[in-house]
Parts: sequence; C-alpha cells; structure tokens
Amino acid sequence: MLPIKKILCPTDFSEPSYVGLMGANELAEQFSAELLLVHVVSPFHFYPSPEGAAGFNVSAYLEEMVNASQKSLDEVAKKRVSPHLAVRTVVLQGNPANQIVHLAGSEKADIIVVATHGWTGWRRFIFGSVAERVVRLASCPVLTVPAPEEKEQDSN
Repeated sequence: MLPIKKILCPTDFSEPSYVGLMGANELAEQFSAELLLVHVVSPFHFYPSPEGAAGFNVSAYLEEMVNASQKSLDEVAKKRVSPHLAVRTVVLQGNPANQIVHLAGSEKADIIVVATHGWTGWRRFIFGSVAERVVRLASCPVLTVPAPEEKEQDSN
C-alpha cells in the first residue's frame, strides 16, 4: 500500500463527506500525495407522459447539473483543501459507487477515502450505501471515515 501518491475522495457536498475530505486532506499532507476530488451526478430517471413530451429538456438539465457541480467542487477544493497540495476535481455522471471505483482504477489511485453517512434503518434502506459498495468493489484500499454522530431529533 505504501507509498501513497494519489488519493481519491468523493463528495456529495454533505457535511459528512466534508469530514471524509478532511481525512483525505490530512493523508495527502502526510504523504505529499495528489488529491483527486470527485463528485458524481446521479442518473436522472425520466418517465414520459402518455400525453407526450412535457417540454422538459433532460440533456440541458444534466449539462446544467454537471456545470453547477463542477463550480461547487472547485469551490470546495479552494476552501477545504490545503493550498500547497496538488488537487484535481472531476465530475462524472452515473451510479456513484460504480463511477468512483472505475475512476480509482483508471487513475491508478492508491487509496479511496470515503465518508459514511451513518444512516441506519429506513434511511440506509432507501438511500443505500455508496461507501459500502465502494468498499466491496474497489481494487485498491478504501478508508472509510464515519460521519460525526448526530442526535436523533425525529425518533418519534
């Protein structure tokens, strides 16, 4: 595993993912590694209406989502990554876990640092676990960073 020269860190722009980024940033500083910060725009499911097209341009919407994500990712890199580190940002489209694993392979990442959201019960069932799939599918080591514990306010 050592030395670590390239670290891939996915973000979904949530606070837990920023905790993962903080860990990736520290690791990159320790090894003077390049940090590859990635966001995946999830697939957009479109179901046509029996009445015909609703006037919604799916391609334009996806392009807008990718452009907005790239701007946000660049801003996150500027604000949350140490200025002396080499960092690249990448926005992809598709299934997040599959795209993260594919990018790690094609970029020859030495390690993936991914945050877990700490979801349990129905949230995990509904939203799934990108981190869990990345751990199962990746061919390189994966460091999972747990989300900070949250107080359950809606436990009724």
